[in-house]
Amino acid sequence: MKIVTCRCTVKAQTMAIFNLGSINIDLVYRVSHFPAAGETLTTSSFMRALGGKGANQSIALAAAGAKICHIGAASPADEWLFNEMAHCGVDMTFVQESPAPTGHAIVSVNDEGENQILLYPGANRAIDMKQALAALSEAGSADWVLLQNETNGAPEFVEAAKARGLKIAYSAAPFEEHVAMRLLPDCDLLIVNEGEAAALASASGKKPQELGLAHLVITRGGAGADYFGVDGRFHQPAFAVEPVDTTGAGDCFFGYFLAGIAVGEGVEATLRVASAAAALQVTKAGAATSIPSRADVIAFIEDC
Repeated sequence: MKIVTCRCTVKAQTMAIFNLGSINIDLVYRVSHFPAAGETLTTSSFMRALGGKGANQSIALAAAGAKICHIGAASPADEWLFNEMAHCGVDMTFVQESPAPTGHAIVSVNDEGENQILLYPGANRAIDMKQALAALSEAGSADWVLLQNETNGAPEFVEAAKARGLKIAYSAAPFEEHVAMRLLPDCDLLIVNEGEAAALASASGKKPQELGLAHLVITRGGAGADYFGVDGRFHQPAFAVEPVDTTGAGDCFFGYFLAGIAVGEGVEATLRVASAAAALQVTKAGAATSIPSRADVIAFIEDC
């Protein structure tokens, strides 16, 4: 298989982000409402697109201007996924061709833009961690690693990253208590939505903002986002838009926020940019395909 690559220039850059992340095929169906048990529902449209929390976040990071190296796996039969990510500016050097089928998600989107998702992990849970950890040999002391809960190998990836002095950004989704509680002590940045924050509070016995994290963001959909951490406490109201599809909005926010924090931009300004990016993203259908460019985000903010 010939894959279009965007060979990572991380050694020539001052900062890069290494994302151990999922790559999915999203099968997206538009519905008038979510079906009840036993109900058969005809959909009004269908779309096949690149998705997965990891891929979405890598593409958002690239759109925000970060140097991003994706580490993951997919079937070589799905060459279009590799090429699409590379064309978005993501380094695919350490993405493995897996004998397992590519992960996929069945996504239903209703008329209000809300979604329901069924996820099949596939190759995302069959990553060769010896190959994955080799990617960190490219990392420098100013670099970050990023991970979610859609792949195997998170604990050993974090252990190797901390041994090299790298900073850790963690998206605790889909929420898995045993993984989250193991990784939290090493996290420098955690971003969760309200449901994940509640699950984390139940698991830890503390509110997330009481866990002593350097940087914590709780996203609240239409109610905005709250930051707690070493830079203080800030609330960012949501931008008013008409949502078409909310799939991947949190991933878009995460990518833009991490891109800013990683290079030392101020928290308030970074929150605003990340919130604007997520607002723009939900005005179009699809997850990865609707992530806006930084230029479009800045223009949107200036027009508000």
